[in-house]
Amino acid sequence: MVFPVVDDAVLSAAASHCPAGHRAAIPALTPESVLLRRAKPVVGDAEPLVRIADAGIQVLHSYVGAGWRHAVGEQWLRGEVLGRLGRAAAGLPRGFGFAVFDGWRPLALQRELFEAFAPSADPDGEDPVAPPSDDPAEPPPHLTGGAVDLTLTWQGTPLALGTAFDEFTSLAAVTAFEGVDGPVRTLRRLLYHSLRSQGFVVLAEEWWHFEFGTRLWSALSGAAARYGPVAPWRPVRRGRSAGGRRCR
Repeated sequence: MVFPVVDDAVLSAAASHCPAGHRAAIPALTPESVLLRRAKPVVGDAEPLVRIADAGIQVLHSYVGAGWRHAVGEQWLRGEVLGRLGRAAAGLPRGFGFAVFDGWRPLALQRELFEAFAPSADPDGEDPVAPPSDDPAEPPPHLTGGAVDLTLTWQGTPLALGTAFDEFTSLAAVTAFEGVDGPVRTLRRLLYHSLRSQGFVVLAEEWWHFEFGTRLWSALSGAAARYGPVAPWRPVRRGRSAGGRRCR
């Protein structure tokens, strides 16, 4: 398993190669719980899942490596989502790329993660993991194949942008470093703007989590949600059965 680099010197070297045109401030973002109240119903789409590795994008297999029982050994996204991700990668400055933590996620893994992380006690608060709903009108975003967790790479090395993946603290919020001049702010801005340019929306509470065609995307775009629950066209290999406890 590859772990993203947290070394300040590496982050600074990467940030120094980010052109000025990619450093615009990230705007204020609305919490997910507020946005989903205005999401439109899922229309549904027969668009198939496609393996992320087939697009030449680095995949980190975070949940398999961490030993989650229901993790899958291949990563998938809807075809259009993966196409947009590929175009965003092609538009990055020289030396940068993407590394994916997680894409499509089976409901069994969603349930496993949800049970491992306590939901918010505040009815208006943000749960760290989406409920494992089997309602096709309100599916967890990763179950639709329209959500992707990812980070930047610099010269092929994945980068930890201020926190680890699935580190559910206030510093994981997308704009947590907007008031702090430094490499984390620069690199988070690069990640955000590169994906927004291809129509993705970001989850305000998690710098690594982006969506297209989902209920969150619907709430922000005004269009009907395109993607409901889906599964790969062929069986996927299960991860190890060890009881690791890392990653969302």
